[in-house]
Amino acid sequence: MARLDQVPPLPIVRGEGPWLFDDQGRRYFDANSSWWVNLFGHADAGLAEAIARQARTLPHVMLAGCTHEPAVELAERLSTRTGGALGHAFFGSDGASATEIALKMSAHYWRNRGLPDKNEFIALAGGYHGETLGALSVTDVAIFRDAYAPLLRRTHLAPALHEAGALAAIEAKLVALQGRCAAVIVEPLIQGASGMRMHGPEVLRELRALCTTYDAHLIADEIAVGCGRTGSFFAWEQVDPLNWPDFLLLSKGITGGTLPLSLVLTTDRVFEAFLSDEVARGFLHSHSYTGNAIACAAANEVLRRMDTVLPTLAHQAALLREAFAPLLADARIEHGRQTGLVLAFDVQEAVAGARFAERFHLAARAHELLIRPIGRAVYLMPPYLIDAPTATWLAERVRATLDDVCPF
Repeated sequence: MARLDQVPPLPIVRGEGPWLFDDQGRRYFDANSSWWVNLFGHADAGLAEAIARQARTLPHVMLAGCTHEPAVELAERLSTRTGGALGHAFFGSDGASATEIALKMSAHYWRNRGLPDKNEFIALAGGYHGETLGALSVTDVAIFRDAYAPLLRRTHLAPALHEAGALAAIEAKLVALQGRCAAVIVEPLIQGASGMRMHGPEVLRELRALCTTYDAHLIADEIAVGCGRTGSFFAWEQVDPLNWPDFLLLSKGITGGTLPLSLVLTTDRVFEAFLSDEVARGFLHSHSYTGNAIACAAANEVLRRMDTVLPTLAHQAALLREAFAPLLADARIEHGRQTGLVLAFDVQEAVAGARFAERFHLAARAHELLIRPIGRAVYLMPPYLIDAPTATWLAERVRATLDDVCPF
């Protein structure tokens, strides 16, 4: 089989629902939602109309001394979903910029409170938060970090939350860093880029309590797991809907796979630390397309649709679980796992062989699947369009691909 780097990129010319079509008319089921951004399927008519309507009215205006209805509506809708606990929204362009904003805002908050030495961060082993320099500093995926290591801030790394002793190790670091730790950053329920490693809500409740005890912010990176992926709009709703993190990050699915947008949601307490006539006390971060009106209009359409879609997600997740149960019992498979509409399994190291991820990806194309494993971890994060026939078809095609790549 050819190497992935020797195969031309797929020339995709259109999308329809969960399907992508190449220039030869071949179709591919977008099983990873084009890197986790697509929620309702490609070329969704409602999203297209919301975008077109806004483009005809006001494509963009700077949010420096100006505002506009789509941005206000979006911030208010998201605040309402947190019960007002995260009542302030800062707009960014993508997931990495949301991470940058949260890290800067946390450290700047402590400086404004008279604690300038609180500017260090605790991140978790295997965590991924983006690839700008600040985001890479709290990311623990070697291939992304190594090339730029000389440019990165030192971060204190603790075990991932699914590992035994993780909370004790995090507490030990918080004790050692008292007066210096600005924040702990975590991906709630699922660590995505390290292979869909999952942990339960109870450990997050304990982490929230630790951050409160040791006076450090908690940053919940829901860039990948927000917008319904875990079965609720915010993953944190399954943790403690009355005790929110200090910062919550959204991107990817917030515009349904149409336009780049990210948001950092935070509290009154954080917001009030920046209220001052002194320019240096104000939060210093901006870009030209902050709060782009078209992107905000797309996000508002996503939120309107969520009222209908969210009640269906548990059923869709159950259909996936039932369809994949026989495959997850296969002797070649280990660590089958699922949270909401994210289903994953690892292929046994003894049978995976060299270059498993790229071999699986290329073989899947022949079975009408666009799917990209992470190492030995095969995962599905499909659009919210799962019915019983689709779930059965997906399980059959994934099994056929596995048989091609790792025959008994």
